[in-house]
Amino acid sequence: MIKRTLGQLATMIKVENDVTEFQNVEIKGVSFDTRQIEPGKLFVPLKGDANDGHKYVNTAFDKGAAAVLWQKDVPNPPVHAPVLIVEDTLRALQDLAHAYRNQISAKVIAITGSNGKTTTKDIVAAVFSEDFKVHKTDGNFNNHIGLPLTILTMEENTEIAILEMGMSGKGEISLLTKIAQPDAAIITNIGEAHLQDLGSREAIADAKLEITEGLPKNGLLIYPGNEPLLIKRISGLKQFNTCTFGETRENDIYPEEINIGEDGSSFIVPGFSEEPFFLPIAGKHNIMNALAAILAAKEFLITASSIQTGLKSVKLSNMRMEWHDGIKGTRILNDAYNASPTAMRAVISMVENLDDDREKIVVLGDMLELGEKDIEFHEQIGKELDPNKIKYVFTYGPLAKYIASGARLHFPEERVFDFENKEKLINALNENLEGNELILFKASRGVKLEEVVNAILV
Repeated sequence: MIKRTLGQLATMIKVENDVTEFQNVEIKGVSFDTRQIEPGKLFVPLKGDANDGHKYVNTAFDKGAAAVLWQKDVPNPPVHAPVLIVEDTLRALQDLAHAYRNQISAKVIAITGSNGKTTTKDIVAAVFSEDFKVHKTDGNFNNHIGLPLTILTMEENTEIAILEMGMSGKGEISLLTKIAQPDAAIITNIGEAHLQDLGSREAIADAKLEITEGLPKNGLLIYPGNEPLLIKRISGLKQFNTCTFGETRENDIYPEEINIGEDGSSFIVPGFSEEPFFLPIAGKHNIMNALAAILAAKEFLITASSIQTGLKSVKLSNMRMEWHDGIKGTRILNDAYNASPTAMRAVISMVENLDDDREKIVVLGDMLELGEKDIEFHEQIGKELDPNKIKYVFTYGPLAKYIASGARLHFPEERVFDFENKEKLINALNENLEGNELILFKASRGVKLEEVVNAILV
């Protein structure tokens, strides 16, 4: 984590007051949450629509905060105390992270995309950890507050920083990449997430490509070479070192001899390694995420052997492709952290084609933030479900019921259920499980479908 004196911090960001009296106060770490304040930390009070962190400054000092930021338009700053008065505390947090990033020698790999950001981050971290001291985004700390905090928790001897960059609208990734100044950037894909805010996949592609605004000349840009929206836009970016991954041979790397089972996926990369790579995560979409990580590793001169070892050690963040034992001998795949049509199709396809004797059941919830075509997107998912591979379809939520209506076009009525009450959904699952089935759970995070998952765990 950042370790500086208050006087040093005052040179890293623009401050409005004289800190000479407290210039030798030592700062060890940063927090905006008094519940996480430890002795020595800098407390950053943030102003929100519903709350103002400045109310908790005294609490922060009581818990051992070494110093605080204070926004100058807030009256009555503490007197005779180690305080840095700034124009805007959020901007000061971001500026401090940017300055700290430029003071340490770590190489930064930034990751964005509509789906697979966190999984790809976890895979890249596992691979690079074989050869480097790695720091990565914790959980989903990937926004205008989380990313600066991620940078500021980095140890000074970090060699590789892997930073996830999320967004909900235009301009957000531009801000993040300018703070982080990445040496390499990965775009996982262009999907439908945030259609409600951006309006089209074309606009989403433009927003994701903002990540290049922080890349240096000759910086590494890795992207899916089978995505027309990116091919067209990146063809004019001659100042970067670009590499592609995908399913087909025209990409810089592509997979062959793919085998997918519950325990993971194996594949080879022609022209790179004769030995197969094994990823302990199922699904062709996750092989694509692994290919992006392999490309990055190759560019950083990591050997195929180290990559293979790193891939085998991947551990994903919560509720991403989690396998559990369920009641009546069932196996549960909980992938309910988020959902979009692209992500939902990918995991459904994986389950439908899994080489497993179990009968398959899908429990699908609302996909949020899809804009004016949200009903159409849900209906289409239902239409694409294969009644020869899926035994039962259960849906939960006011939008997911349209998945059920789409499925009813080609499923027998008695094999499709839709609910807007979780207790009724849980009861229906209990009544229809014969034992030994494989059950997929997929929905947007706001649906909290894990509450249903938890009800049928052993």
